[in-house]
Amino acid sequence: MISSMPIVGVTLRGLLGRRRTLLMLLLVALPVLIGLLVRLTGRGVDVDRILDAMLVRTVLPLVALVLGTAALGSELEDGTAVYLMIKPVRRWRIVGAKMVVAAGLTVALVVPSALLTGVLAGGAGSTAFPTTIGFAVAVALGGSAYACVFVGLSAYTSRALVLGLGYTMIWEGVLAGLLEGTRFLSIRQATLGIARGLAGPERAAFTTAGEQGSLDLGLSLVIVSVAAVLAFVLGTIRLARFEIRGAD
Repeated sequence: MISSMPIVGVTLRGLLGRRRTLLMLLLVALPVLIGLLVRLTGRGVDVDRILDAMLVRTVLPLVALVLGTAALGSELEDGTAVYLMIKPVRRWRIVGAKMVVAAGLTVALVVPSALLTGVLAGGAGSTAFPTTIGFAVAVALGGSAYACVFVGLSAYTSRALVLGLGYTMIWEGVLAGLLEGTRFLSIRQATLGIARGLAGPERAAFTTAGEQGSLDLGLSLVIVSVAAVLAFVLGTIRLARFEIRGAD
């Protein structure tokens, strides 16, 4: 069997195109710019508000969506994935490699953005620093879950980008705030739950994730883990069926 490393290399080269890389860098620079403006103006803005509104709610899902849907979906759409699947490579290796690359690039982009934004906006104060670290870890885990889900989704439909936008904007942006039960199916809410749990007891008044009905740390970790594993399993099943249909 062929190892996953060639697949990782091909996926990296495909995702790190000039336009896509520039777009991603511009996206993750937005929270940093806001943090810099806060520092220059000297206005007292809570770090968690900036990181929540700019990074978790906006930049994180968009970065993961673009990278996740392109990692596998673009190859399925243009037909180049067929050349990969006719080789003696297990389907779980293909899906796993795509998810590792998409998740790794997402983390590499959003974690530095979270750290820089937190340092610029809040400095290294006793409350701002734990919040910044908590968000950095949270976006790494939440971003990985997002990327895996979007890779898995792209295995099922060529409209994964549109459906992913619908999930992040409608399900997580509207319904998760109105219907209490939907937060258990929201990666955003799980990400905020992790950030809140890691910020420490001194941030009991966590203004963004500490709202009524927010998820605790343990449950949030379970949600992002289950989302990633389920996406991997379903993506592998879909790719295996794709091979059978191609043989027919």
